Amino acid sequence: MYRFIFIFLAVFDLATGLPAAAGSLTVAVARNFEPTLRILVEDFEAETEHKVEIASGSTGKLYAQIIHGAPFDVFLAADQVRPSKLETAGAAVQGSRFTYAIGRLVLWDPEGTSLSPAALSQTDAHFVAIANPDLAPYGAAAASVIDALSRAYPIQGQLVYGEDVGQVFAFVTTGNAQLGFIAKSQILSLPEDQRGAYWEPDGTMYSAIRQDAVLLGRASENEAAQAFLAYLRRPSTHSRLSELGYFVP
Repeated sequence: MYRFIFIFLAVFDLATGLPAAAGSLTVAVARNFEPTLRILVEDFEAETEHKVEIASGSTGKLYAQIIHGAPFDVFLAADQVRPSKLETAGAAVQGSRFTYAIGRLVLWDPEGTSLSPAALSQTDAHFVAIANPDLAPYGAAAASVIDALSRAYPIQGQLVYGEDVGQVFAFVTTGNAQLGFIAKSQILSLPEDQRGAYWEPDGTMYSAIRQDAVLLGRASENEAAQAFLAYLRRPSTHSRLSELGYFVP
């Protein structure tokens, strides 16, 4: 009799779509998306009771860690290239890759009240920070914008390079650079009185920063990881991403 009741309850859990037992996953995330991910994870954990660990860094470095066996379940890159390479190498589940967000680049002055590209030509902008174009998609986008503006607004200061937009953000907030090209989402994650001024280049000035997610091989049977990727695809999540500074696919 007791055994019958136990089996009935287990089947009831499956029928209602509720997790019979909470799971866990580790997400490797590009630095630009980390503040947004923490907001999303709070909602996801409350809804599902799954637990999410976050490991952030530049897309290039996270990719290298995954190739060398880092224990991640989901990869949220800042580009499409690395997730695609992981699929090709057999390190990710075939067919699991999709674009979860499209990044928006901005030029930021945390001390300003208004900003235009003309600020690049001002002599008091001693240092302009961008992410390393060879490692970070936002850095490559920033380099394209700078090149497009070079005739009208040549940079008077010196370019300084961060490993990723997280480091660029730190350069500017600490005053080690007066201006920096970062992700719009990083600014919107700040309280309004700390956002300063920013200018958003037209999207035609750089290649779209399509950010892909992929399920990694070790998580092929991890229901929590699969549930999280499904959560990222929801229309309600897309609406939230729009509010937080991304275009959505």
